[in-house]
Amino acid sequence: GSDIKFGNSASITRNEKGIVYLSTVIDRASLVQVAAKGEEITILTPDSVTVLEYVPAEDGYYTIAMVGQEAGEIYRIDGQGGIYPLTTVNTALFASHQVQVPVEVIFRNDTGQELNGYVLPPANYEEGKKYPAILSIHGGPKTAYGTVFFHEMQYWANQGYAVLFTNPRGSDGRGSDFADLCGKYGDVDYKDVLAFLDAAIEQLPFIDKDRLGVTGGSYGGFLTNWIVGHTDRFKAAASLRGISSWLSFSNTSDIGESFTRYNIGTDAWTNPQELWDKSPLKYADKVKTPTLFLHSDEDYRCWLVEGIQMYYALQKFDVPTRMVIFKNENHELSRSGKPLNRIKRLKELTDWFDKYL
Repeated sequence: GSDIKFGNSASITRNEKGIVYLSTVIDRASLVQVAAKGEEITILTPDSVTVLEYVPAEDGYYTIAMVGQEAGEIYRIDGQGGIYPLTTVNTALFASHQVQVPVEVIFRNDTGQELNGYVLPPANYEEGKKYPAILSIHGGPKTAYGTVFFHEMQYWANQGYAVLFTNPRGSDGRGSDFADLCGKYGDVDYKDVLAFLDAAIEQLPFIDKDRLGVTGGSYGGFLTNWIVGHTDRFKAAASLRGISSWLSFSNTSDIGESFTRYNIGTDAWTNPQELWDKSPLKYADKVKTPTLFLHSDEDYRCWLVEGIQMYYALQKFDVPTRMVIFKNENHELSRSGKPLNRIKRLKELTDWFDKYL
């Protein structure tokens, strides 16, 4: 995941050795080759490379890729995995800014499974000082955060925040069993996120455990809504284009019926109680965390009603809230919205965290 890229849609190609395609491997988009004979699988790109698009070339491939903390450039990758930059479109721009390098955090979840996440340290942080932190939750849920450049996160790091991100159960990159959240929303994913948070606080002393914020969009908005109804450890939250009720989502979203049945395992006529029990809205009376809601009025994936009903519920229970609605924007606001609205969105988020953290 990144908010400055397009791609990851290149076609499967074929050569004398087998087939080649793009696949998420843990937390990067790699070129993968499956042998024409046998079961051998080979990853063709180094760990630091996230491929956006590729075309076969003599003794290798031409790719558009993100390497380390750099934006997309064109690279040639040879048959031995060597990588050679062919463009420097973004080099000068990135050199003029302070770009933080993520620190890996290894942790174990409640089943003992070893997972990883990352923390962007605040820019110019001083040893011995504590800094507020923002936990960011990706959408999907079958997507993945990686180590590639993420503008929103880098902006917060340059505003003095530590930024935490991980890939809990339900994410892509670790196989189908790991990605299967059917009937487990708000359970195993919630446990993984908090286990990562605890590990990050323990391993990185610059994180202030008393000044924590949480945010996420789409599925990440759902989990943010769920989190504030189940723990008070966050001092501020920002829910972006998220689900608050499976009952309303299942009958309004462009993918509502199929997505709800696949992910929750039932529908509003078969087992409405199950949908309500898995809905963050049910637990709105438990919320104490000041929460910002951002939504777009042309979002047909998570309709405006998802944000409004959670906002009004928190208003009813006297929780500090703010609702911001972006006109003529849709579910893709954070990635491909109008520049003026993307700036406004980022300002609203940052102002909210500045106020409470």
